[in-house]
Amino acid sequence: MEQNALLVLLIEDDMDLATTVGDYLLLDNIECDYAFNGQAGLDSALASRYDLILLDLTLPRMGGLTICKLLHQKNNTSSILMLTARVSISERVAGFEAGANDYLVKPFDLQELSVRIRALIRRVKGHSNSITIGDLQINLSEQQAVRAGRKLKLSPTGWIILEQLARVSPQVMSKTDLERAVWGELIPESNSL
Repeated sequence: MEQNALLVLLIEDDMDLATTVGDYLLLDNIECDYAFNGQAGLDSALASRYDLILLDLTLPRMGGLTICKLLHQKNNTSSILMLTARVSISERVAGFEAGANDYLVKPFDLQELSVRIRALIRRVKGHSNSITIGDLQINLSEQQAVRAGRKLKLSPTGWIILEQLARVSPQVMSKTDLERAVWGELIPESNSL
């Protein structure tokens, strides 16, 4: 591996897509290891340390959501960027709830994928795993929040909102930025936030 290159595990059953992604990322100094089914991907993720895991949702032998949950349970610290053709909000929320850090819908632009990989890695390296604001303690890696000694029970969307606001505290976060954090580019027409 080239010095300062990032190492990514790509768990994707479409070999042509995996090769295309890997070749493109290599030009951007991001090297890929590959797994073409879910079980092989889980085994690789647990056996080696990766800067980031690119994870398809629909895989043979074990689905992406299951892999994500298992990695989270085993305290794997690699960021996870889910790649999928599934576009519904409920499916995206399920991905975040399982432990994904970001979500990119197929077909995607390779340049955007590269930028998202670097942004996720910067975010993880640049931030502590916990945030304390007054009597509120937030453990980012375990997605737990405690206020005045009481554990808070949050919905997946509630967790995203709390994390985003805590990361910028005491600054203010715009409604648009908060909506993007929750829904990405597919912000609903209604005032759901």
